[in-house]
Amino acid sequence: MSSSKPYQHPADDDDSEPEMIAEDDVQEVVDDMDGDEDVPMDSDDEEQGEELVLENDGIAYFDQHKDSVFAIAQHPVHPHLIATGGSEGDADDAPGKGYVIDISAASSKPVLPPSYNSDPSSAGAWQPTELQPLFAIDGHTDSINALTFTLPRGDFLVSGGMDGRLRVYAVGVPSTGTGAQFKYVGESQETEEVNWVSPCPSAAHPNTIALGASDGSVWVFTIDPAADPSNPIQIVQSYFLHTASCTAGAWSSDGLLLATVSEDSSLHVFDVFGEAAAKNLVTDNGQTVVSLADADQRFFVEGGLYSVAISPSGGLVAVGGAQGAIRVVGLPRLSAQPASRTTQRAVPVQRGPAGRRAAPSNSSNAQSDPSAGAGVVLAALNVQSDGIESLSFSPQQPLLAAGSVDGSIAIFDAARSFQVRKHIRGAHEGESVVKVDFVRAATGATAGWLLTSCGLDGVVRRWDMRGATATQEAVAAGLTAGLIKEWKGHRGGGEGGGVLGFVQGADGERVVTAGDDSVVLVFEA
Repeated sequence: MSSSKPYQHPADDDDSEPEMIAEDDVQEVVDDMDGDEDVPMDSDDEEQGEELVLENDGIAYFDQHKDSVFAIAQHPVHPHLIATGGSEGDADDAPGKGYVIDISAASSKPVLPPSYNSDPSSAGAWQPTELQPLFAIDGHTDSINALTFTLPRGDFLVSGGMDGRLRVYAVGVPSTGTGAQFKYVGESQETEEVNWVSPCPSAAHPNTIALGASDGSVWVFTIDPAADPSNPIQIVQSYFLHTASCTAGAWSSDGLLLATVSEDSSLHVFDVFGEAAAKNLVTDNGQTVVSLADADQRFFVEGGLYSVAISPSGGLVAVGGAQGAIRVVGLPRLSAQPASRTTQRAVPVQRGPAGRRAAPSNSSNAQSDPSAGAGVVLAALNVQSDGIESLSFSPQQPLLAAGSVDGSIAIFDAARSFQVRKHIRGAHEGESVVKVDFVRAATGATAGWLLTSCGLDGVVRRWDMRGATATQEAVAAGLTAGLIKEWKGHRGGGEGGGVLGFVQGADGERVVTAGDDSVVLVFEA
């Protein structure tokens, strides 16, 4: 890539049924963004091989991937360390490839860059930083589609591939935070294809990860080379309750429960370390605290489940699936922690005859009984029209965000029986929303209200969910209520375009993306 030009892309060749939230209950609806949006130059008459110059808001880029970047992860202690993974090529047998990059080398844009009043292609114009790899992740015979650093200190980097391999690297970071080193530890292969990998946040079980596989199995491993150098990746648990591909998984904030969903429309919340069993809170199978599947018509989602999130308090699990369906289910309380606003108000939403709300018979008993509300379907939501790709609970506010294939983002108020607070219909220009994620460490008036999203339109956006409904004038001008920032630079639309994921640290000050166009970009808030 020339350092004297903006970033460029080549041209494309019963009565007990739970309450349903209806569209009429929406408190706020935001219309599509129909204003004058920046679009790539007309390419109708371009010859193949000619380059398209796209708007690039990034402060840095990494472009050594040869194909789509499917996975991205950020070190929990040293957030400047980013791991990315994808495919080495578009052939069916192309090997997987990943890299670790250091984004601290990225320079912030000046307040008034030289290009402000000059030709951006001129030698004096400010240019984004080209990043170089610190380490290459090799050894996969198929695409890397899952990456994570272990918790709580990021001692290991774990890659999961479509070849079924789980590969582990020890991470050494000097006290200065620079000069990180990576050393191969070993690999494990217990399944044909890894769909996702997630780190356990429990300090009592460090360097533990879970994975979900295409055969429906779920595995939990602990990485401890010091305990047994010949077997550094040790199996903690394995589960075989799903009958189809396990599509997503999420740990509770205390790391004691693991919720997983599947294409067979089932939800299982596993008691990984036996804490629930010790309190006699497990189901008849002895493995889970909650198990719901298609046999339960209150819960069933035709077409499968594809996303899952657990509330910060651990009292709720939300799952999203086909046709815009979302189910919210109560969980038992294993940790001795005060209930959050979300748990206090949402768990009592029991369903009486005809789906009406019924108060618990004894609220004090409900608060002292750790099993109160466990397995109860608290809400059945169908506001969006297509699959729910991503779910995120706010860390400080009683909010649940859902990103849909229909291009919209919906915000539900957990303090009001999950009524719809906002429905942003055109959040990503009609293209699929791939990920939504609240900024965890936002402070002051914006605490718990800032949401970041990405989509197949190739754009990353930041939203303030306190925003009011857009006026007709604002919509006409292309503005959408709550939108406070957007970052462009990736090619969007169609195969080979869009943002497939991002990381944003705790403060959301820098957003790093994984592009389907083989590029990683660094944006600054």
